Amino acid sequence: MTTALPERDGPEAVVTLDRREGPYGEVVLRQRGGHFEIIANGCFLMDTADGRSERLLIQAALDELDRTGSRPERPTVLIGGLGVGFSLAYAAAEPRWGRIAIVERETAIIDWHRNGPLGAFSDGALEDARVTVLHTDLLEYLAAADGERYDALCLDIDNGPDWTVTDSNNGLYGADGLAVLWHRLRPGGVLAVWSAQPSTAFEEALRAAGFADVMTHEIPVSRGVPDVVHLARRVD
Repeated sequence: MTTALPERDGPEAVVTLDRREGPYGEVVLRQRGGHFEIIANGCFLMDTADGRSERLLIQAALDELDRTGSRPERPTVLIGGLGVGFSLAYAAAEPRWGRIAIVERETAIIDWHRNGPLGAFSDGALEDARVTVLHTDLLEYLAAADGERYDALCLDIDNGPDWTVTDSNNGLYGADGLAVLWHRLRPGGVLAVWSAQPSTAFEEALRAAGFADVMTHEIPVSRGVPDVVHLARRVD
């Protein structure tokens, strides 16, 4: 990591811990007081202040599999985006999950978990025998013709369907991307998508793509619009 650079004094001093240029632009890890932040291309992505919505992303998918009676004994889950690790840690703490695949394209973020301060938030999940880290772009992985199917897809990519920092992530939430997601789910499988704001347009896009049981869970935040988890299910 690069040498920490203080950016502001006081109790909420912001310190840059690492700054890297990658194939998708700049990624920065900062510390603000007792919390850590990930910044991509100058835009705030996430921090370690409150992981409720990231945990709900995983729990809601498992609950939906139970509700519909479509959960196998050991369901498989693909988590799109390692982020600060809340979703992965929550999945690894649940013994009912079988294989847990985590897709992360940024080398820096994986490093911050393996060798840096974010490891405290993924809580050793990268060492869980059920967990496979896939260091690749999510869309490229999903588009592979011989790809594995999952019982749940839990996606926390960018800021959600209506506000993406990286232009290429838009393709995940459009008609072509949703078709790929539908095919990567087993029949009865659940898609859960984290978003920084509610999106009725995305709900309609899910229905148009053939998903059923579309619903949205809201998670109040201290300021601004609530975070949400969009849920939908593949039915054949």
